[in-house]
This record gives sequence, C-alpha cells and structure tokens, in this order.
Amino acid sequence: MEGRQLRPIYDALELPDTKYAEEECEKLLRKHPNHYGAQSIKAFILARSGRPNEALLLGQSVLNTPSAMASAHVQQGLSLAFRALGRPREEIMVYTAALSFSPNDESLHTKVFKTAARNSMFKEQHHAAIQLSKLSKQQKYVWWLVVSLFLQAKHSKDDVSAPVQLKLAERLVEKAVTDGQLTSTEELRVYLDVLDIQDKHEQMTEVMADNGQLAAMISNDPDLVTQRINLFIKIGAYNKAIMAAIAALESRDNWADYKLYIEAVVTLVGQAADAEAKHSLVAGISSNFERWAGVRGKARGAKLAQVALATRMHEAGHGDIVGSPEALIWDYLTEFQQKAICYSDIMQFIVARREPSVLEYHQAQLEQRLPAARDSATNSDDAAQAWVNLEKIRYLLQALMGETDPKAWMAGIEPLLKFGLGSSQARKKQPSCSDMAFIASQRIIQAAFLAYSAADQREQLHSALFKALCVLESGIQLNDNSFLLKLYAIRLYLYLSCYERAQTIYDTLRIKHVQLDTLGHLIIGHGMALGCFALDMELCYNGVTFYDRFQSKMPRDIEAVYQQGTYSNVQDFLEFQSNIVHSVQRECTHRYALRGEGYEYGNAKETLARWEEADVSSIEHSEQTLSALHDNRDVSVMGLLTPKDMAQWDLELLTQSTPIPGHDFIRAFSLVPQVMHYLVCADIESLQEKLSELTLVVDNTNDTLSRQDVLFVRGIIDVGSLYIQASDPQNEIDDQLSRLLSVIRTNLPSNELDPSLFSLSSDGIRNLSAAAELFTYMLALKHALSAQRLPAANAVGLALSQLRKEALKSVNTLRGWVDKNTRALVEEQWLAENDDDIFADVKRFVVGGQKQTTSMVTKACTTSWLRSVKNLLSQWEKCSS
Repeated sequence: MEGRQLRPIYDALELPDTKYAEEECEKLLRKHPNHYGAQSIKAFILARSGRPNEALLLGQSVLNTPSAMASAHVQQGLSLAFRALGRPREEIMVYTAALSFSPNDESLHTKVFKTAARNSMFKEQHHAAIQLSKLSKQQKYVWWLVVSLFLQAKHSKDDVSAPVQLKLAERLVEKAVTDGQLTSTEELRVYLDVLDIQDKHEQMTEVMADNGQLAAMISNDPDLVTQRINLFIKIGAYNKAIMAAIAALESRDNWADYKLYIEAVVTLVGQAADAEAKHSLVAGISSNFERWAGVRGKARGAKLAQVALATRMHEAGHGDIVGSPEALIWDYLTEFQQKAICYSDIMQFIVARREPSVLEYHQAQLEQRLPAARDSATNSDDAAQAWVNLEKIRYLLQALMGETDPKAWMAGIEPLLKFGLGSSQARKKQPSCSDMAFIASQRIIQAAFLAYSAADQREQLHSALFKALCVLESGIQLNDNSFLLKLYAIRLYLYLSCYERAQTIYDTLRIKHVQLDTLGHLIIGHGMALGCFALDMELCYNGVTFYDRFQSKMPRDIEAVYQQGTYSNVQDFLEFQSNIVHSVQRECTHRYALRGEGYEYGNAKETLARWEEADVSSIEHSEQTLSALHDNRDVSVMGLLTPKDMAQWDLELLTQSTPIPGHDFIRAFSLVPQVMHYLVCADIESLQEKLSELTLVVDNTNDTLSRQDVLFVRGIIDVGSLYIQASDPQNEIDDQLSRLLSVIRTNLPSNELDPSLFSLSSDGIRNLSAAAELFTYMLALKHALSAQRLPAANAVGLALSQLRKEALKSVNTLRGWVDKNTRALVEEQWLAENDDDIFADVKRFVVGGQKQTTSMVTKACTTSWLRSVKNLLSQWEKCSS
C-alpha cells in the first residue's frame, strides 16, 4: 500500500524531475498529513533543492517519531536526506532506530558501518564491525573489525585506549593467519600496518621472512618486496637489507630498491672498522651495478644507480672510495642523452654538488659536447634530443653558477629559435622541437627579469615578455599538445593583463576533476581582477561543482574499498578525501565564487536580500581551521629547469602576476561577506568585530594579497566604518565619504593624461576592476542606509551618482583609446627594431620568420584588453544608485 502511494514520487525522482516529485509529495500529504514515507522523501527533495533548513527540520521531526522508523521507505528517504545534508550522525540514527525493530538485520548494521566509514567516524565504525562479526561468520567482517580498530587507534587522542585496540587487532590477525584466513596481499598489508604503528618492526620481518608461510604472497608483490628491504634498514639489519635488495634487483628494475640498496651499503661503510671492509662493500655493490647495466631492460636504472651511489658516498664523506660522480654523470649522458627523460634523471645529481670546481667541470664537459650536438641535431630524432638535453644542462649550470647577465642568457638563442620553430623537424612536430622552443622561451623570460628587475624598467620588461609570448604561441601553433608551452603562455598573458586569450588557452588544457584542485589556481580569480568576472564565475562554479560532486562520490569509493576487500586503499582514500575537502584551493574557489556574486549588480531589494540571507557562519575561519587546510596546488607543473631554492631563477615565481592566494586571502574574503551581512542587518556590534578582524588581516598580509585586493579590502573597511558613522544621525560623514570616493577616483583612468600601453598592461585594468567592485559595495551601503531610513542615504546616493558619471566618461574614453591605439602601439613600442637591444635576435626572428603568429599575439592582447574594458564599462552602466 505504502509503496503504491509513493510510486509517482519515485518515478518523478528517476526522471529526474524534482519539482514534480515535490508536487506529488504535497499531493499525498494533503490526503495523508502523517504519511511519514512522503515526509521523509520530501525532506530529501528539500535537501536536494537547496533548502537545507527546511529539510533538516522535517527530517528530524520524522526521526523523532519512533513508530515511523519501521518503514523501509522512511528509512530510505531519511537516510538519503541526511546524507544530502551532510549529517552522518543523523543518518546513523535512522539505521539505529530501524534496528530496534530488526536487531539482527545484517544489511542495517552494514549501512551503519559504511556510513561511519565514509565519514571517518571510527568509533561508530568499530562498534558496527563488532555487531557484524557477531551476526555473521563471514571472514570479511573480521577484517572490517581489524581495519576499524587500526583506524580508531591511529586517529585517537586517547593514549590509553589506542594500544589496547591495536593489540586486539593484532590478535585477530594472528588468529586469521593460524586459521589460514589471511589469503590476500591486501589483508597482509593490514597486518603489517597494525604491527608498524606499534613499531614492531622485528615482528614484521618475521612475518615477511623468506621461508614464512606468506613468502610467496610477498615475492609476487613489488611494493611488499620494497617494504621488506626498508624494514631491514629500519631495524639495523643492513646486511639482510643488502641481500634482499640484490635478490629483488636480480629479477626486476625498481629505482626504490636501488636507493635502499645504496643506503644500506653507505651506512655499513660508515660503520666499517677498516679501509679493506669499506672497499669490499663498495666493490660488491659496484660489481652488481656493472653486471645489471649489461642486462637488457636494466641498463638505465643500473647506470643511474652508479651515479646515485657515488653522490651519496661523497655526501657521507667517503668520496675517496668511489669515483667522481661528475664523471659518471657524463658517462650516463653519453649513453642515454637521446632519451627525453635523461635530464630529469641527472638534474638532481648535478644540483646535489654545487661547489665551484664541480660546476666548472660540468661546464667544461658541456662546452666540449655542445657544438657537435648542435651541428648534428638535424641528423635524427635521437641527435636532436641529445642537443635538447645538453641545452637544458647549459641552462641549469648558468643558474647554479649565479649568472645574472641577461646577455649571457640570450647567447646562442638564435639557433634554438630556428630549430624549435623554423626547421623542417619543427614542421613535422618533432617533440624535441617543442622542447627547444620551450627552452628558448624560458631563456627569454629569464633574461627579461634579470635585465629589467627595477621598478622603473617594467615597461621594458613587458616588451620582452611580449616577445617571449610570440615564441610560445609559435610553438603552440606547431604543437597544440604542448602542455608546458601553454602554461607559460597563460602566465605571460595574465602578466600583461590579457585575460581573454589566457582563458582560451586554459580551456584547451581540458583541466577537469581533481586537476581543478591542483591546477585551478592558474586561472581562477584572474578574470575578476581583469574585469571578466562572468567568465571567471563560470570557472568558479565548475570548481564548486567538482568539490560538491567529490564529496558525494568519494564516500562511495570508500564503501567500495570495504566491499571489494582492497583495504590498503582505505588510508589513501581517507587522506585523499581529507586533502580535497580541506583544500586551500577549494576555499579560494568558494571565496572567489562568493566574491563574484557580490560583484553582480541587482536592484536595491535583491542586493539587500542577498546580503541579509547570506550564510556567513559556514564561511568563518579560525587559525585552527586554516592550519588544517591542505595545499594540493601543483607549482612543479611549470617544468622548471632549475631547483626551487633559487628564487632569482624560479620562473614559476617570477611569472606570477599576483600572489597565489592563501590563508590571508581566505580570511579576508570570508570576512567581507560577513561585514556586508552585519551592515545590512544593522548589527553594529558584530560589524565592528568583523571590521577589526579584517583590519588585522590586511595590516599583516606581508605581500600575500595583491595590491588591488588590499585596496578593495581597505575600501570595505571604510564602507563598514562609514555605515557605523552614518547609523547615528548626529554624526558627520563628509570626510569619510570623501576619502572613500577618492580611493575609487584615484583608480579610474585619468581624463587629463593619455593612457599608455604600459599602464594598461600592468595595473590599469586591475585598478579599474577593483574600483568598479568597490563601487558595487558602496551601492549596497547606500541601499542599506535607505532601507533603514538613515539621513546619510541621500548624501551617499548623490555622491555615488556623480562618481558613476565620472567613471562612465573616463572608462568610455579608455575604451575608445584601446580600440584605436593599442595595436599600433604594440608594433611601435614592443616590436620596434633596435640592433643594440638585448632581445634584438628575438625581435628579428618573431617579426620576420613568425610574422603571422606575432600578428595573432598582438591581436590577442589588444582584443583581451578591449574585452576587459568593455566589460567594466558595462558594469558601470548597470550600477545605478
């Protein structure tokens, strides 16, 4: 009967047609007001429709009706509702209430377990696992219990109970081993985790012994083999570690095993009492590496291990026993320089030893090889790749030797450009040509920042970066799959305030899913800073959608881990889930989305309602919650040819147009909506508190916020202070109002002075965007004063009306100037011939050989600037007081 009554609602949800499903619920509830099944499903529909408060109130009402919980329909509807609301405790209460009617229902106990598991509720998970193991003799429930005990102990803050839980877990596993119930490597890993967390490393080696009953299982799993070698090192059994590593490397080529083998030998060398013993140890490992180097499929790993051994021995003070790491590096290069990965292999070992004499040795070796490699590059793909690897080493050595002369960085740039962009190999899309174009562009960028580092040289810097952009775009034209060329192009377009083209290139990267968390920082937020907030909002919403979907999908993956018995993934999945849910980029994306919504113009009623109804409690942050955030953003993706500890040669850092947002940004743009909420709600006390917090943040940013963000935040503080002053009709507001209006006027285009290409490509658009954004918040202030019938509303309204007229005039003038003049100015100022210029070779190349692409880049810049200015003009036109 109940199922038949609810069928129309289920059918509507399957379509899915949430609105029709809600109508069917209401229809049924009009006939049967106490139909708990309909109420529970309605709670789910409300949760899905963005009405969490109504959903929670209705769901708790049904949950507090014990008799209702006997119905499977109520259980299903309520559990879905509480899951959609992110209320796992209430979801568990649904199943617990249902168990009072069916205490031995295995499926209900399983639901309790899985709900607890996917929400890291380890205590509840443990108790559910106990009940399941009592109800059923299925062995999987024993392992569910073991994993639950392990997780509860690992994450427990109770130093007394944790050891007891781990001991119980250990006994359960030992019994499983005795009974022959440990049957998979997944279960073995759980056993090892239980022992490892107790520091029972000796016992772990016994479990993993060669002649043990689990030996076959271990030998067939490469990760367990490596873990066994590492265990021997942990307990100081270095000889056993060496034997285990040799046995492993005889049958496979695993870099982790090589590193552990080297570490064990170097440690024993340090402990050896005499020179003979030291030499014997080194001779043994060297002999094995030589032997493996002659085996097909092992040569690269074994040869690189020789370099790693020599480097590690020198680090440990035993360099006299081994040969020169530097000689081995060049031997390795001779054999493998035709492989694209060669540079990545040896970079770490070059960087490890930065003594002048060592770098001079590398430089001498490079100079011997580079001319011949350059001359033979067109002979074959392998020869071209060899030249690419040597050019990367040349770049690295210049940085390590502290080269600051931009002319030295530009030396030999012409052959790189010709091969990377103008050769027949380039037209055939040979990968080495894209690499060479990338190296050339990095050299130009590096030289630009070294040549024009002073504040008064930024105009020249922009000119040089424009040429680098032409090189990057030429490379992209030849190879549209080059991720690195596109990343640097995005960076430089944003540096020159050209958002539209940067966003177009970003779209071609097809960044989605978890990459939105690791790479979203490359573009998200820049549109708002450059007047393109609508495009930016779309990216923000894509990011928000990913995070929301992740929160619903990842728990299902955690459930699947238990169902499939892949227990070793539990910790990884929980950590991954925590890292994404508590992600710095997630918080930044949400704050940008909120910021964009505040930027949208609405009439007085809509604006006040938006701020009044804002859920400000959910975006509050403390030092504790901020410190718990995890920064997953990948800055290594920029393909740097230098180590990260060299700031002057760190192109990832140098090409940032604004600081990457972090804790200060999150705090500031969590507080801005709170300030506006309390202002609109006339809560003076709370407003003063939030203004104090916001002032503290902006006064202590230490350059972690952009200049425009600081300008905007200080403007919001002034907006809040002006409201407090105006809330008392006896107070004068003229001085405060004039100061706030002056901030906006200062950042509008000047009507007296002609704009310049440099002002446009540096701070001009950014300042104008900050001014327009701040003006929208001043409008909200005016609407709040009017709604509260405060006398200051009229003065503020008149002042804003006058300011808007000035802004429209100046921005419209700027639009006309950009449309008419910028293309010609780019050609005159950024592409003018000058043989004495450091970048003369690059100029001649891009203007001559790459004329079509250069014209495209010029158009992309001018079009992007024009789009930004038009968007901002439209924003000012919409904003009416």
